[in-house]
Amino acid sequence: MKKATCISATALLLVACSHDVPMVSLGIDDTYRIARMQKLALEPALTGSEYVWRVDGEVVATTRDYIFLAAEEGRYNLSFEIIDAETPFLFDFTVDVLHEEVEYSPYISRVLEYRPAPGQFINEMPAYEEGDTYADMLQKAEDCISGTNDVMISLGGFGGYVTFCFDHTVINRPGEKDFRIWGNCFYELTDPGRKGGSAEPGIVMVSYDANCNGLPDDPWYELAGSDYRNPATRHNYSITYRRPDPSQTPVEDETGFLSDIRYIPWTDSEGAAGYMPKNIFHSQDYYPKWVGEDEITLSGTCLPQNGVDTSGIGSYFILYCFDWGYADNHPNDYPDLNSFDISWAVDAGGNPVELPGADFIRVHTGVNQYCGWLGETSTEICRAQDLNIEIAGVPAEPTIQNTQNKPNH
Repeated sequence: MKKATCISATALLLVACSHDVPMVSLGIDDTYRIARMQKLALEPALTGSEYVWRVDGEVVATTRDYIFLAAEEGRYNLSFEIIDAETPFLFDFTVDVLHEEVEYSPYISRVLEYRPAPGQFINEMPAYEEGDTYADMLQKAEDCISGTNDVMISLGGFGGYVTFCFDHTVINRPGEKDFRIWGNCFYELTDPGRKGGSAEPGIVMVSYDANCNGLPDDPWYELAGSDYRNPATRHNYSITYRRPDPSQTPVEDETGFLSDIRYIPWTDSEGAAGYMPKNIFHSQDYYPKWVGEDEITLSGTCLPQNGVDTSGIGSYFILYCFDWGYADNHPNDYPDLNSFDISWAVDAGGNPVELPGADFIRVHTGVNQYCGWLGETSTEICRAQDLNIEIAGVPAEPTIQNTQNKPNH
């Protein structure tokens, strides 16, 4: 699929030979033609004390450089003003925003990173084959969730993540949800007063390609969900998983459901330590087999544990849903609860950030938790959609898969 790019307006140095007086152009043309949802990087050559950019009379930036981005087709009237006591300058120009030549897809175009934590579905979703490299697994992840493929991938335990993009910038529409993510959560029926069942919430983050290089190397911002400011939520939390020792003797538990309760050791940034057990339902390696290192360290926001053993004897767990703002946290039948607003973005200090759009989206498992025979809490996703793009001739809903080999209570 076509990859969104930035058009750059660069400065030109012109020399007037007749008088040998150097003349520096502004470096901005009188008019531009670009496709909707495509960036136009404007980088003027002239400098001054202050700068003002306007679009149709409205101030949109006060920086020297500016990236123009529009969702709607039409002609936009722009102006660039340099406020300076010695060299004031004002330049008016237009940008014609056109419909793209090749129709954008509303679904994932590329998977740029797939770095899961260990887990009971790792090496199965997607399936590892002997000799697979990271590039092979990255391609398999892309094959699973790009377009309308709808094949679940697992992110494993806390911190495991996937990064993906569309073939265009997802525009941040004021007051509206911008994109949607599908998971495999379902509700259970024994506690109708609370929404819960198999909620395995994933933290959602976004990045805007401000340097226009097509890579996810600009700052990342978390979309602050309902429990971002919960006192029990831990920010800047990290965990390190160690590859299991192949010579160790497995230690079973008394229930018969766990084949090794000391399978994968972990330590975290708060000094805690524990194990990710292995269960009888999944006998393959839980540590990603394509990873050469014996340790995996992952970081991010860690939500409070949401799993409750309502039986009291480890036989029935309910994973309660957080209110809103997380992937794989409510069933796909509830579009609004699985949709996200780029305006929820906050920086590392929790301060709101205004982004024109999102070029890259990342989801990581948001809970460090093990629920007996159910296993670790692991976010799964199978599709994402830009809500700006109209859907034509494709199914609106994927098939919901219960990948956990657990009964629908």
